[in-house]
Amino acid sequence: MLEWSVLILAGYLAGVLNSIAGGGSFLTFPALVWAGVPPIAANATSAVAVLPGYLGGALGFRQELRDISLRRHLLLSLIGLVGGLAGALLLLITPAHVFGFVIPVLLLVATLMFALGARLLAYVRTSGLPLPLLPGLFLVAIYGGYFNGGLGIMLLALFAAAGMTQMNLMNGLKNLLSFTLSFVSVAAFAFAGKILWSEGLVMMLAATIGGYQGAALARRLPVHWVRYVVIGVGLVMTVVFTYRLF
Repeated sequence: MLEWSVLILAGYLAGVLNSIAGGGSFLTFPALVWAGVPPIAANATSAVAVLPGYLGGALGFRQELRDISLRRHLLLSLIGLVGGLAGALLLLITPAHVFGFVIPVLLLVATLMFALGARLLAYVRTSGLPLPLLPGLFLVAIYGGYFNGGLGIMLLALFAAAGMTQMNLMNGLKNLLSFTLSFVSVAAFAFAGKILWSEGLVMMLAATIGGYQGAALARRLPVHWVRYVVIGVGLVMTVVFTYRLF
């Protein structure tokens, strides 16, 4: 009962965080590992828990997304699908003990991306260093299929480096591509039998409720407070998973 309570609470709070500032996977993944789920299965199940939030976010920017042609949408989605599948397959062939060593690095990278995201975007915009969108998207999609943390800011930085300037369009595209590549990675994890569906669906429902209520909460709480909480959680989880190695 305690484990289920923790998983439901983690899913709910992840939905709230994703609605306000992002970083929900910092809660869903560690909660599943704490409940005794092996890390690779926890990563796969966590991807299920946060999946609906991406689709909801994309629908919220559907007006801006209409500015992109259907052909462009299909091309970007195809690259996201291929990259996400490649990342998922890479995770599935990663030995469990190797992934255990990689987890702290991934958590630290995701935390730093979240903490320095605004500065990264500003630097990319002013550096004038162009980055090809399609090859960059493929690489980011591989990362997203392998480990979801920090995916959003990586996509936003890629769009900025590729010359995009409309923030609402970038956010909509970020959510749409995150959903696309996460969907195919979840499908691969499901085919491989790595998803704990009872835990994943319960956490998904809790995250959906949290995301809905988080939208109202976002109007009351200063976003920077929430960001500090997310960064703190990310750093603590990095230390915890590093400690688990010894």
